[in-house]
Amino acid sequence: MSGQRSILVVEDEPLIAMMLEDFLETLGHRVHASCGSVADAIGEAEKGGFDLAILDVNLGGETAWPVAEKLREKSIPFVIATGGHVEPPPAEFANVPVIEKPYTVDRVSPALDAALAD
Repeated sequence: MSGQRSILVVEDEPLIAMMLEDFLETLGHRVHASCGSVADAIGEAEKGGFDLAILDVNLGGETAWPVAEKLREKSIPFVIATGGHVEPPPAEFANVPVIEKPYTVDRVSPALDAALAD
C-alpha cells in the first residue's frame, strides 16, 4: 500500500481499538475516527472522508453487517475483523478481506492491501 491512508476503526473494545490505532499509526496511516457501536459507525460511513474501514463483526452484541452494507453502498473498502468462533460473513461479503484477532502488524498490513486492491 502506498501512502498514508485515513482509516475508520470500528471496534467496541476500547483497549483493542487503541492497540489497532497504534498499529495503523506505526504503519504510517491516520485514524479517521473510532466507533464502538453500529449506529456510530453508520453515521461515520454516511459522512465519509476516509479511505477504508476495519470493521469488527460483533459490536456490543450487535452484528456489524448494517455497517458493512452502508460502506458498500458508499463504495468504501473495508476489512472484516473477527475474534473467531463466529458465523461466516453473509454471502455478499464473502470476498471481503478478513483479519482475525489478536491483531498484529503483520496481519493488519496485508489485509489493508487486499481491501484496497479490489
